[in-house]
Amino acid sequence: MQIFTIGYEGATQAELIAALQDAGVERVIDVRAVPLSRRPGFSKNVLANGLREAGIDYVNLKALGTPPEGREAARKGKQDVLERVYAAQLDTPEAGLDAARMIALAEEKPSALLCFERDYRGCHRTLLWQSVLPDAEVVDLMPNATRAAAG
Repeated sequence: MQIFTIGYEGATQAELIAALQDAGVERVIDVRAVPLSRRPGFSKNVLANGLREAGIDYVNLKALGTPPEGREAARKGKQDVLERVYAAQLDTPEAGLDAARMIALAEEKPSALLCFERDYRGCHRTLLWQSVLPDAEVVDLMPNATRAAAG
């Protein structure tokens, strides 16, 4: 299985969509616990509409997002705290259900895990695929940049 990841930090919605289209992504799986953004074009409904207009499906799996303590740790660069908090989140029944749904969705069509951080190395989406899809071929997309393999 192949899975893409993408972060919208520093990008416009158009740049994000272009990166997704260039890679052949047909579905975005938003793994933000709070699918809101101060960045124009990235709150759930506005993003879903923009993706739909581009022919890309949108699904939000909130239980795969990071709890507040983990988001704060990520902002402060405290990777060890992020990893601990997120591991506990993945152990919840809700996250287990959303993880199973994520796998099924990604098996149906080319899909990208979406979150804020541009650099996949400091984002929970890497912890997510490492935990749930350890054998997947992972490609990290960077809007307005060349693709870099994440794993």
